Amino acid sequence: MSALAAVFFDMDGTLVDTEVLWWQATEEVAAGLGHALGGADAPEVVGRAVADTAAHLVRVSGAGDPHRVAEELTGRFFRRVAAGAPLRPGADRLLAVLATQNVPFALVSASPRLVVDAVAGGALAHVPFAFTLSADDTPRTKPHPDPYRAAAARLGAAPGACVAVEDSPDGAASAEAAGCAVLVVPSLLEVAASRARSFAASLEHVDLAGLRGCLR
Repeated sequence: MSALAAVFFDMDGTLVDTEVLWWQATEEVAAGLGHALGGADAPEVVGRAVADTAAHLVRVSGAGDPHRVAEELTGRFFRRVAAGAPLRPGADRLLAVLATQNVPFALVSASPRLVVDAVAGGALAHVPFAFTLSADDTPRTKPHPDPYRAAAARLGAAPGACVAVEDSPDGAASAEAAGCAVLVVPSLLEVAASRARSFAASLEHVDLAGLRGCLR
């Protein structure tokens, strides 16, 4: 088993319970475009970058400008997050364990920098992340491998010695494409199994030994 070099955490739906807030913001914007958001939209909303969701809403509604829709999505989501985003069960304990054991860990999100900073300075203000990485910090965000490749490079670590903790199909695909081991803790969407992916029902069931066990 390889040594664990670092752990990278997704933010929305993994560490903080913001997926519902994102859905609410998207639902409001969709309604303004004349589209009733439903289950069929979920793969284009949950775990997706703002620009991707905006493009989807413009496509299905036949209305709006993608750039302006993206701005409205970001604004509505930011206001909700700034009002308070609760941590997912087990997140605080696991982060404290990693800090105590001196295991490097960072936040790797597909949310805009504005939102990442709001959460990192709010619900996660007490967490000593090595750094935070947002959708604005790489040429492409999830599901592309760029975010996790960049995160590993910042720590001088091989991606294969890092574990990414994710909740969505796009996030898991991004980490796997970068060469990281993936621990999936699902929230709203089912994530398909693969050889690079381990699964846990909740962060409450994850410990350091379990993270190390994801490296195969």
